[in-house]
Amino acid sequence: MKKVWQSSSLIFAALLATSAMAAEVTMGGKSVTLAGDLPHVGQPAPTFKVVDDKFTPVSLADFKGKTVLISAVPSLDTGVCALQTKRFNKEVANFDSNVVMLTISEDLPFAQKRFCKVENVDKIKVLSDSVWRDFAAQYGLMIPNMGLLARAIFIIDSEGKIQYQELVSDVSHHPDYDKALAELKKISQ
Repeated sequence: MKKVWQSSSLIFAALLATSAMAAEVTMGGKSVTLAGDLPHVGQPAPTFKVVDDKFTPVSLADFKGKTVLISAVPSLDTGVCALQTKRFNKEVANFDSNVVMLTISEDLPFAQKRFCKVENVDKIKVLSDSVWRDFAAQYGLMIPNMGLLARAIFIIDSEGKIQYQELVSDVSHHPDYDKALAELKKISQ
């Protein structure tokens, strides 16, 4: 009986190690478990449906065959999120047309449109997950009871596989821009 129990325990431990698990981040000094499971590098990127500033549905399939950098932010009307979005808006000019950069937040499209106009963000696509919250569910980034995304970067290659991800452990911190951009350059070549 003891041998069977040990074997079962080892199998369970192996299954736990390979299964996706909800991630944790720090927000306001408190640890928060995100809703859903974060996708892993090497797996096909989960599809999602969000909207643009006119409430037109946009999905990952719209960028098929392109390398896609997704910059997930809690809210464009906060300092770090604004800087992150403006940084990628500036950097996209350093890449060819086979690279697409998206910023996704739970902000309403009206607020995103206002932000983009005021901040001259016009080179990346700023998209809202506020209608269906499908991106949050598919990428395991929803901060429960707040309706906000955790801060993260994903890079999806032209074959549709996740090749890079960074979940920023403290929502108030910046992602590693230099590392993400260096990876994007490698992946998009």
